[in-house]
Amino acid sequence: DSLVNSLSSLAVDTSEGTQDASALKKAVGYLAVDTYVKSNMRVGLGTGSTATFVVERLGAKLKNGGLNGCIGYPTSQKTLEQAQSLGIPIGSIDELAAAHEKLDVCIDGADSVDSAKQLVKGGGGALLREKMVAMSSSQLIIVADASKRCDHIGPHFMLPIEIVPFSYKRTMQLIEALPSIITAKGETILRLGSSSNNKVDGSDPAITDNGNYIVDVKFQSGVVDPRALAKEVNAVVGVVEHGLFIDMATTVLIAEQNGSITTL
Repeated sequence: DSLVNSLSSLAVDTSEGTQDASALKKAVGYLAVDTYVKSNMRVGLGTGSTATFVVERLGAKLKNGGLNGCIGYPTSQKTLEQAQSLGIPIGSIDELAAAHEKLDVCIDGADSVDSAKQLVKGGGGALLREKMVAMSSSQLIIVADASKRCDHIGPHFMLPIEIVPFSYKRTMQLIEALPSIITAKGETILRLGSSSNNKVDGSDPAITDNGNYIVDVKFQSGVVDPRALAKEVNAVVGVVEHGLFIDMATTVLIAEQNGSITTL
């Protein structure tokens, strides 16, 4: 279903009818914390341009007393550094696992979101840890601006796949040969430079926080069956993890250009 919530309480100026992406990301990130985080919760902290505002809001509310006792579980080194700079206490998922417990909530962004709440993530290079933290959480709340909405997974945003550096060219060939990749006319591109975006901003392979490479798959057509694609990619030796988050999102909050929020 689709619920529309006003952003007026967050002082988002909608008088012009449209907002820049940064304002929308901030508004939806703040709203997610205000709505889904309560005191003493264990909170998974996502990575990326929208998740940055989630961390910012959590830090501010812990500092001003709006929240108490929350513990953060970052999905990347970058998010860890931001959380620490804001004084957010950091927890260990391994300690939770030892007690057979989960995080209360994980709030993260996405690069593509379709109408069935299927996601592509990993544009910021943190897909492995993002998925591990999400899988360790009772609910996954996705925050995004309207530009992330798509009709079909594939052409809207390249699919990131984290692979081991050893024999990476062969792994790329195996990925390109997968039936779902061929059907959607996909080609593999080794990410160069910084791992935190899929732009070429260097000459060396991008290195993730886990010491791996990232291959971005560029599609010419929509992926007919994302579940089948995920299964095929998982079976490739040399693949660590892919950026398809299938049936994982509990709720998706999308900030629209007019300042409203659509809830999927």
